[in-house]
Amino acid sequence: MKILIQNGRVIDPASGFDQICDIALAAGRIMGMDRVAPDFAPHRVIDATGCIVLPGLVDLAARLREPGYEHEGMLESEMAAAVAGGVTSLVCPPDTDPVLDEPGLVEMLKFRAQKLHQARLFPLGALTRGLAGEVLTEMLELTESGCVGFGQAEVPLVSTQVLQRALQYAATFGYTVWLRPQELYLGKGVAASGALATRLGLSGIPVAAETIALHTIFELLRSTGARVHLCRISSAAGIELVRGAKAQGLNVTCDISINTLHLTENDIGFFDSRARLTPPLRQQRDRDALRAALLDGTVDALVSDHTPVDADAKTLPFAEAEPGATGLELLLSLALKWSQDSGAPLVRALAVVTSAPAQVLGSALGTLQASVGQLVEGGVGDVCIFDPNGAWTVRDDTLRSQGKHTPFTGYELPGRVRCTLVGGQMAFERSA
Repeated sequence: MKILIQNGRVIDPASGFDQICDIALAAGRIMGMDRVAPDFAPHRVIDATGCIVLPGLVDLAARLREPGYEHEGMLESEMAAAVAGGVTSLVCPPDTDPVLDEPGLVEMLKFRAQKLHQARLFPLGALTRGLAGEVLTEMLELTESGCVGFGQAEVPLVSTQVLQRALQYAATFGYTVWLRPQELYLGKGVAASGALATRLGLSGIPVAAETIALHTIFELLRSTGARVHLCRISSAAGIELVRGAKAQGLNVTCDISINTLHLTENDIGFFDSRARLTPPLRQQRDRDALRAALLDGTVDALVSDHTPVDADAKTLPFAEAEPGATGLELLLSLALKWSQDSGAPLVRALAVVTSAPAQVLGSALGTLQASVGQLVEGGVGDVCIFDPNGAWTVRDDTLRSQGKHTPFTGYELPGRVRCTLVGGQMAFERSA
């Protein structure tokens, strides 16, 4: 199908391109930008006047809940939520049931996702069998089946020796290990350690749970030369360690979530279980440090940390509620809100959800590597068109995700996605 997008403000953060022009798409690719061939005969014309046209968003942390947790989310519902939020590529962690530690499971998940013809799915394989932290998985076979990296999701690796061996093996073959830094025994609480947790009687997770794990990871990186992506850094102290590691030349990238970018422990309020999250919401100084690090490039990408949770698991006392919140449909708007609140340039706010996360994936994208997260002639036709002036209010009943719980319920957010194209085909279009 041939599509012509007219009169939109086209922004490609990767190249710095920013001007009002037309884009022609055909055969799943971008055939022309700015100077569209005069003989191009589109089957459909999209008038993007007043809208911003950007690459489809790339989300590095989205749980789709299949297989194993279909009562909390289905591929159909979560992929629909993704494209409704302008997300055209997403990475899912391996903590499904069964765990993604066998090639057949990965192939089945990718096949199911491809049949939906919506967002592109890039699974992470389990670093250890069953995420038990004892025996390494067959990383070569998992890579051949479609995994873009390997991680433990939210399960800390107790054995430093196993982690060392995993990093050595990954370094040998050029794989990326994805780790959320948290020391097991200090990380068993439900809220950030501090005066608020003490006053509410909630068990705390100290910043040291993150920094101890980071020190361990960085020491092993120095000896192995592996590449690690750090998932959802949550503290000012953690950010400083990452900044130092990058200055030393360690091969490390990191992301933060939309939740820790905007919220603090005070948003727990009177035990609001929608703010029961992993990692926990911390103090304002931590949030401010995360915002500054996202602006200066210490933090590479912003993620939704999409974790749909059903009502039965959320409507419980705070400490007993399942952690997690829906986020796919909020990612773009919360990136724009950060730009408005902090004065960050618009192009930076768009880069951290498009080109920057695509760079984190790098060569793992294979033949798509050169164009995911970018608008370039000959590149894949993954496009998001949104109205920057189209404010909307987050309401549970309008979210397409099966998980309706988010601490941003009731917030008025900027940026309304008008339509999303994946591979040059319309994957989502908002009715007038």
